[in-house]
Amino acid sequence: MKAIVVEDSRLARTGLIRMLEEHPTIHVVGDAEHPKDARALIASERPELLFLDIHMPGESGFELLESLDYSPKIIFTTAYSEYAIQSFEHNTIDYLLKPISKERLAQSIDKIGGLSAPSNEQVPEKSIVSNTAPLNMNSRILVKDSNSCHLVPLADIRYFESCKNYVQIMFGEKKAFVKKTMAHIEQRLPSNHFFRVSRQHIVNLECIDTMVESISDGYDLTMNDGKSIDISRRNASRLKELLSL
Repeated sequence: MKAIVVEDSRLARTGLIRMLEEHPTIHVVGDAEHPKDARALIASERPELLFLDIHMPGESGFELLESLDYSPKIIFTTAYSEYAIQSFEHNTIDYLLKPISKERLAQSIDKIGGLSAPSNEQVPEKSIVSNTAPLNMNSRILVKDSNSCHLVPLADIRYFESCKNYVQIMFGEKKAFVKKTMAHIEQRLPSNHFFRVSRQHIVNLECIDTMVESISDGYDLTMNDGKSIDISRRNASRLKELLSL
């Protein structure tokens, strides 16, 4: 897998590259000190994976990602823990806090291998979900909500919405709350039919009515039941790609 390291600390950058030499599945094709230099390198090499710092002079790692025209896999490397939640709005494999140990880096590389496994094998979730088989649009899922049970065709689900420790599932004229994580649900859904538009929402592509540019820097997505969902400009661009001919 082609990779690029973007890190403003020369010491941290060279140390990470040296550790990556022990992982033959990762081929580092370049490194950059600043997002400005990284952008040209990424455009020429089109790496599948970025090791990306967040705090850098002049521009953050998040701003660099927003400017790209595709979505490489990301392993964030940072000294700041407070951006962990924001990081998973991107195609994030892992979030490594400095100083990075060989053992912790190896765990991240193992996650990449799991995500690349054949679809008929069970694939581990982002370290928090046990193995589960993927669903398809012909699947029917058993949804337990309080004392009620619903056997719901996956195709009938309009969207999933995160609600603190639960996920709300909207289907037909009904809704149910299940104690699952959004990451667990996203793992099981067919990616060509469901799309995670934000940390809070996964939508059924068949149930999108309109997507219009909002006053803020993003878009408003309207579902066929009238539900309005905010979507970032970056995710809107990915969604357009997915829906285009």
